[in-house]
Amino acid sequence: MDIDTLVRITSRAWSLNILASLDAGVPGRQAALLAATGASRTAFAQSLGHLVELGLLERNPGHGHPLRPEFRLTPKGIEMAAIAGQILKVGSKAARANGADEEDIGKDPSGEETASRILLRRAWTVPILVVCQTPRHFGEIRGALAPISDRALSQSLKQLHAHRWLKRTTDPQMFPPRPLYRADNAGLGIGAAPGAIIDQAANP
Repeated sequence: MDIDTLVRITSRAWSLNILASLDAGVPGRQAALLAATGASRTAFAQSLGHLVELGLLERNPGHGHPLRPEFRLTPKGIEMAAIAGQILKVGSKAARANGADEEDIGKDPSGEETASRILLRRAWTVPILVVCQTPRHFGEIRGALAPISDRALSQSLKQLHAHRWLKRTTDPQMFPPRPLYRADNAGLGIGAAPGAIIDQAANP
């Protein structure tokens, strides 16, 4: 897997949640996956179809109903589902270990979604955290994540920094000074799992 593949996967909001649910043993029926992810039907259908197009999911022959098919992971999808499961696990557990409030992890006691879960579903969150496992300048991140726009990257960096998943420092060797970004706290763990697979693919 390369960074471009990761960008394509995360471009749909519920892709990681669907993959992680299947990795956790949730049946591949749409009703079961909808209940496990909490997605709306429209957003879920878009993400599910996207994963099929990417070759990560396929219809399970002989199972389900023609109007309510059952899906299963492809060999390529099995690897990505394990990574997705690890990403979501770190996103919920590591945040607590790094000082986040209990209510800011997963769902709060009322069942409402929290900032961590919403941020993980944003298209650029995980790719940015993968790229920023080592300190990066704005231009370096943009170059690694084409076709991200300057506006989208700027907004994502601000959100990740505000959530303490990204650390912003100043590069003293540059004049005028330029900011450096690096994954921090839970952001390190979220970006580490896919980052390791990407590094292996780049350096076989």
